Amino acid sequence: MFKKIGLTLLLLLALIIAYFVFWPSPIEPATWDAPQAPELTGQYEKNDKLAALEILHKGACNKCEDIAVAADGKMYGGQLNGDVIEFDKNTRKVLANTGGRPLGLDFDTLGNLIVADAGAGLLSINRASGEVTVLVDEFNGKKLIFVDDVEVAADNTMYFSDASDKWGFHDNALDILEGQGNGYLYSYTPATKTTKMLLDDLRFANGIAVAHDQSYVLVNETGRYRTHRYWLNGPKAGTSDIFIDNLPGFPDGISQGEDGLFWLAIVSPRNNDLDAMSNSVFMKNVVAKMPKAIQPKPEHYGFVLGVGSDGNIVYNLQDPSGKFSENTSVQQVGKDIYIGSLYENGIGKMAIPF
Repeated sequence: MFKKIGLTLLLLLALIIAYFVFWPSPIEPATWDAPQAPELTGQYEKNDKLAALEILHKGACNKCEDIAVAADGKMYGGQLNGDVIEFDKNTRKVLANTGGRPLGLDFDTLGNLIVADAGAGLLSINRASGEVTVLVDEFNGKKLIFVDDVEVAADNTMYFSDASDKWGFHDNALDILEGQGNGYLYSYTPATKTTKMLLDDLRFANGIAVAHDQSYVLVNETGRYRTHRYWLNGPKAGTSDIFIDNLPGFPDGISQGEDGLFWLAIVSPRNNDLDAMSNSVFMKNVVAKMPKAIQPKPEHYGFVLGVGSDGNIVYNLQDPSGKFSENTSVQQVGKDIYIGSLYENGIGKMAIPF
């Protein structure tokens, strides 16, 4: 009997090994040498400052990745189920359902809510009627399947990211693991209804922010722990460089604050195991074949940075306890910041620690 059990276990082990070695991988891994992650010391010194935030509308904004606050004080968030929620003081209503996954939010110069929706594209929602208008859902005849974030410039040009043209929202981890340049930065001009590709070959293009003087636009490259700067005017117009590199975590949303500041949300600290396999095709394929339940997961950790226009860290707000974790966006309104999350059900709010 025990001999039969032993043979069965050996056969099972052989099948598992054969699966991970010979079964086709769902990804086509690209390799790179991940830089040594910065220690949580100095400008990134570990702290619990973010634990002081309060959670607004708890249980009423499920996985609202981005938060937008209008001039009239109304607050908006996009839920996992496609609902775009409007909060007017203590009143909550579903403004619209996009039929996709609303991620990035901003307002155009007419006050419409502009939504970067992973499944539906770049959308405009009339805040009075809730009517949804599709602005962009394809480029050069190819469907956009992971529109991620948007920020509207002073001239109403809409800069938005397409995280991946290969993997959709529910397979975002595979895109980062694969490491191919599937992401893009686009601009959309409402007056002419034209879309222009500004940057390609990005490893998970994510958060967008326009400079205060409108001279450049920033886009986070989550899969490379860095932020690109694309110059819109001046002698460098049409070129790009790196604004900040080798961040201590996965950068998600970024937004324009006040007084030259940008707010950067870190969805999770770096994962040493992922960094270690950055240059191994074999290990990436093994992980890609694992059930999602046992693949590497984001750490439940609160992490927000305030970055100056020179790329230097001005604010370092962390919460190792993960009271409000997997921070995906930060929006400044006056002396407060509002924080979105890919994990929590609610909206984070905190006074800026001047």
